[in-house]
Amino acid sequence: MLKATFYGHSCVYFTDGQYSIIVDPFLNDNPQATVKAEDVDVDYILATHGHGDHLGDAVEISKRTNATIIAPNELALWVVQKGALAHNMHIGGGYNFEFGRVKLTIAHHGSAAGDSGLEYTGNPCGFVFDMGGKTVYYTGDTGLFLDMKLIGEINEIDLMFLPIGDNFTMGIDDAVRAVEFVKPKVVVPMHYGTWEVIAADPEEFKKKLDGSGVRVEILEPNKSLEL
Repeated sequence: MLKATFYGHSCVYFTDGQYSIIVDPFLNDNPQATVKAEDVDVDYILATHGHGDHLGDAVEISKRTNATIIAPNELALWVVQKGALAHNMHIGGGYNFEFGRVKLTIAHHGSAAGDSGLEYTGNPCGFVFDMGGKTVYYTGDTGLFLDMKLIGEINEIDLMFLPIGDNFTMGIDDAVRAVEFVKPKVVVPMHYGTWEVIAADPEEFKKKLDGSGVRVEILEPNKSLEL
């Protein structure tokens, strides 16, 4: 069993009943979130890149809970300098953790952190990971890329999270094409509506996937689904 809870923007909490992880824990400054960083107790944190609306409260949560941050190498080095725990990885690499296997995928975006927002934190990434007998593809912030088709061919994706908000990431039409490439069983849109610049209608996304055979789940903040 895998339970996924959406905390708004791009933050998702996963548990298999034994282990728990949170991906891109942007909480305290997230206008969509109803959960705060101090409310989160997890075993692992997955961080796709260093932007504040994704790395968010990862360092604070790691320091308080001793959760390990799984991240691309340069970002992992950066969070360790801030006092967090980290497991360094790189794109294309995989590792077997106690909850399941994690592999890093490419993501076409940027990555920088710090108060200036300009401190180099390497390449952004997405994650394909196994947990609770299910395989999840969390794309991270990205534009559409053809290798998504290969990701779907190599992995039988049970659950996919991908952005639809445009401007900084793919928009609805490209997100629909991404779903067609990957062919997940279930897809959840994210990274939309947090601010006006990424306003998008998830119902339009869902409608455009009618007849695809893919189940579209639109999750409001703090709502969950189980697989």
